[in-house]
Amino acid sequence: MDQRKILKEQYKEIKIEAGIYTITNKQTGDIYIGSLNNLKRLNGIIFQLNSGTHMHKNLQQAWKEQGELAFECVVREILKEEVIEEQGMKEALEKTQEKWSSQLGHTISLN
Repeated sequence: MDQRKILKEQYKEIKIEAGIYTITNKQTGDIYIGSLNNLKRLNGIIFQLNSGTHMHKNLQQAWKEQGELAFECVVREILKEEVIEEQGMKEALEKTQEKWSSQLGHTISLN
């Protein structure tokens, strides 16, 4: 088997984790909550914020004014495969995000 096929097979075996994350402004206490069908994309969200291209205007403005160190990014929950299979990805993410939003109190949705 050639190297390309081996790499392709290894890539297919990588487990994709969906879940809920928060970005908290440590100065104001604002909690932005979002969901991703692949939490590895969270680095892309941080990159967008650092480069000034994130779509959520309020979060982007605060990030620009206060800088990355004023924020804390946390993965709150990784969805179990059984839940995703039972409810479907979209519904499972929505329900889990609503649960976390209720638990955390006042949150601002990024989705």
